[in-house]
Amino acid sequence: MTTARRHGSLGVNLVLLTTSVAAVAVVLTGLFAWRMIRTNAEAQGREQLSRQAEILARTPPLASVRLGREQRIAGPSGTALALVRPSGKVDGPAAAVVGTDARRTLLAGDGLSTTATLDGHEVLVEGVPARDGGGLVLAQPMSSVDEATDRMRGGLVLPLTLGLTGSAVAGALLARRLARPLTSAAATAHRLSEGERGLRVPTEGPAEVAELAAALNSLDSALAHSENRQRDFLMSVSHEIRTPLTAARGYAEALADEVITGDEVPEAGHILRSEIRRLERFVGDLLALARLEADDFRLDNTEVDLNALVAEAATAWSARCARHDVDFRLERPRHPLPVTTDGFRVRQLIDGLAENALRVTPAGRPLVLALYQDDPGARLEVRDGGPGLTEEDMAIAFERGALTDRYSGIRAVGSGLGLAIAHRLTTRLGGTITAHGPAPEGGACFTVRLPPCPDTIPPEAQTGAPDTPRTRR
Repeated sequence: MTTARRHGSLGVNLVLLTTSVAAVAVVLTGLFAWRMIRTNAEAQGREQLSRQAEILARTPPLASVRLGREQRIAGPSGTALALVRPSGKVDGPAAAVVGTDARRTLLAGDGLSTTATLDGHEVLVEGVPARDGGGLVLAQPMSSVDEATDRMRGGLVLPLTLGLTGSAVAGALLARRLARPLTSAAATAHRLSEGERGLRVPTEGPAEVAELAAALNSLDSALAHSENRQRDFLMSVSHEIRTPLTAARGYAEALADEVITGDEVPEAGHILRSEIRRLERFVGDLLALARLEADDFRLDNTEVDLNALVAEAATAWSARCARHDVDFRLERPRHPLPVTTDGFRVRQLIDGLAENALRVTPAGRPLVLALYQDDPGARLEVRDGGPGLTEEDMAIAFERGALTDRYSGIRAVGSGLGLAIAHRLTTRLGGTITAHGPAPEGGACFTVRLPPCPDTIPPEAQTGAPDTPRTRR
């Protein structure tokens, strides 16, 4: 509310804006009309004066009679007459306005329209050629034009005032129409920021306002979904931590109370060490994921021979697979495959995917680590002979704890963070990771594509911007 008062109400601003725009428009229109009224009044006066001159020119006896009496033509305008004889002589009260140039114009058979001074007053002058070769001139005081101008300008004030008032009313109505849904949207946004969920904003008003309401509704749904995921993840984390802690605490108390003695002590110590390692591994995964999502995460990019790196990883995983009676296989090119990347992080990625695959691969089934040259860059694959993934699994494979929650108690599962770490790490390296299947070995296949150099890494991967898991069905 303080911010709203500091910046002013939208309704008031809209009314002021529309009124100001209307006032400028009214002023500009008034100035233009003010000038045009004078021009139009003069044009009308000249047109009337020209028609009178034409009528008198067609009736020479009437013009001669009036001229002989040396009287002005009757009428409120005080129009004065002058006759130009074929000889060039000018007679009549308005003779003073007919100069040499005007006389020549009329004698040449052309019309005359000008302004002159008669008896110290400015007058309109209109002249027409006569049938006998002369001409007829009428002069009308400019004051008649001024009077007509004042009358028309007086009638201009009311419509301009009505226009200004109407614009203010229209601005108020527009402000009300716009401010109501915006105020509702702002109130909803404040409630969302305070933690309320399940709020809906009516999608009404102009298209932009309706789009804002729809965006807030989508934000509400996204926040609710995200918070539910975080809540579920925290519950999963709590459960994963509580299990080894409970076991470790039980054995520690048993040792402290000397419930376990003699030959049972080594076995208890072995169990304690196993549970502590499990807890340590889970906490390490949490820290790794937190570091990967931090903005200051750094990569040490150098030219790495992926072929040699994969061969080194294969040596370690071949031994581990042998201890679990799993058939480890390696597929790689026969030539070096240089890529500019962080070799330590690539090895970390391979180890994470291989450990995930080994966990679900039964004894006697294969686990394959493969490297291929891609154009551009390289392609890594980790395939297994395990139970594989369904299409629904692939859609959520890289979400934290998603597969762990789904398969807990059904098959061997880890902390639920391994694939999320692999996805985030791949994104940081500028690559993509997909989960698909079934693999040729019968289980799941995880494919990582790495760019040839850091120049091809997208900006969001370099800055640690949030990303969307990529899966392929």
